[in-house]
Amino acid sequence: MRILPALERLSYRYPSVLVDAVTLFEPGRRIVAVKNVTVNEEFFQGHFPGTPLMPGVLMIEALTQVASLLIFDGTASASAPGCAWLRGVDNAKFRRQVVPGDRLQLDVTLGRRRGNIVRAIAAASVEDQVVAEAELVIAVEGGPDAAADIHPTAIVHPEARIGKGTVVGPYVTIGRHVVIGRSCKIGASSVIDGWTEIGDFTDIAPLASIGLAPQDLKYQGEPTRLVIGHHNVFREFVTIHRGTAGGGGLTSIGSHNLFMAYAHVAHDCHIGDHCIFGNAATLGGHVTVEDCATISAYSGVHQFCRVGQHAFIGGYTVVTRDALPFAKTVGNRARIYGVNAIGLKRRGFTPEMVDRLRRAYRQLVQHNTSRALELIERDPTLQTPEVAYLVQFITSARRGVILRRPSRKLDDAADAD
Repeated sequence: MRILPALERLSYRYPSVLVDAVTLFEPGRRIVAVKNVTVNEEFFQGHFPGTPLMPGVLMIEALTQVASLLIFDGTASASAPGCAWLRGVDNAKFRRQVVPGDRLQLDVTLGRRRGNIVRAIAAASVEDQVVAEAELVIAVEGGPDAAADIHPTAIVHPEARIGKGTVVGPYVTIGRHVVIGRSCKIGASSVIDGWTEIGDFTDIAPLASIGLAPQDLKYQGEPTRLVIGHHNVFREFVTIHRGTAGGGGLTSIGSHNLFMAYAHVAHDCHIGDHCIFGNAATLGGHVTVEDCATISAYSGVHQFCRVGQHAFIGGYTVVTRDALPFAKTVGNRARIYGVNAIGLKRRGFTPEMVDRLRRAYRQLVQHNTSRALELIERDPTLQTPEVAYLVQFITSARRGVILRRPSRKLDDAADAD
């Protein structure tokens, strides 16, 4: 995050800038920043001579500046709409002195918002010891409710609809039928075209290409669509194509997904929520990726395939059949490497549930598929929604599923690594 340009949106200027760096940033939720307190600070000259102390009011000011960065979602543009003022301080407590040489950690979590008034829970600490804490009451002018900020060099069709608080960067091109939600960020030289809808709080990095015509020889210019949910991130050079008439006319992407640089989503794909696409991960046409899946860098998924919930596709993998949920699928051609235990643990699965999935997969790799499904359905300890979903995923597959195990030679190589 660029601190100084973003702080231009406060109602204060040098020498009152009291933030040096941001170490943690969770948009719309929490931010952690630092202020290195040095003996050269101007306020030390008179507070107090011979015993320099950082005034408590400046600790509150520093916390307010950090809170404002969070409120405005780190938008590093002085021309972006919105300003913030401190309206009140509740329940302030100062627990110890801050002196030259201290590294002040400023931790702010957003609370409730009513109209243009935002409350934030703020704490300052030195070496993990809280030195000051307070509930800040901040008045916001503009921000998410302000008109879109469109750079003068951007080419935006007059009929395009841009949501409040959205920032459109230089040399962006936005077509006639595009609808962009609130508080989005469109990076420099990006292109958004076609019948494309983009949800709130979406971040599109420079040079991305969203909603252009599909790479399908049967496409004849018909008005097909691309629909994208909210809180998605599209990094540099990502390409997302809208649907085709033969594939239903719609490419859809859910919410809270991350598409790293050069990722590609072809026509008529359907992607769920909380998915991660590594650099240059590529989907062929008509692919379905279900919730919480990860497709690692330089992997390719063949057209009409499915990727199940919580699946992990390793780097450089070629997927030509359906990739099973909850499992690790790796290689060219892809093989199954057991349950995605680390990913499941991160998503909150209990050890007991991971063990049940392991036992279900053990049946699948030790028997033919029909026999394995029969054994799974007979085992009363495996009658859970997750295992039932796994069975349904296999039985509904049209292209077959990836159940090929790695050879012993590959196992030995993996153990050596």
